[in-house]
Amino acid sequence: MTAVYWTAAVIFAGILLYRFGVPWMKRFDAENVARIEREARDKQEPNSHIRHALEVADEQVEEVQEVKVGAITHYLFEAEVFASRDEAEEMRARRVGVVARRFYEELPGALMGQPEPRSNLSARERASARWKRTIH
Repeated sequence: MTAVYWTAAVIFAGILLYRFGVPWMKRFDAENVARIEREARDKQEPNSHIRHALEVADEQVEEVQEVKVGAITHYLFEAEVFASRDEAEEMRARRVGVVARRFYEELPGALMGQPEPRSNLSARERASARWKRTIH
């Protein structure tokens, strides 16, 4: 009788794998195919590095948050409150541009293998100085 239970369990596991596993693997394969095609297009396009830098910077910058206070809706981005979503999204887009630009500013030193000269400031003071160089 235990052989019947084991056989039923194997069949049930196969059904679950077919039901949930196959669609997941198809999506995974489709994402990989799309990524490979995008990489092939990027090799032909001379300015694709700019798009890639902006995509990476976009991932690093927080999203605009919607905050409701009573009947009024405010939009929060980097601890600053905006009255409209457009203003907040514009500030976020500027921040994405600053992050991407900083990548290109640091790129020559990174390619030459020379790190930025280290000052005698603490890590907190260096971070504060970097933050002040941005749009804030």
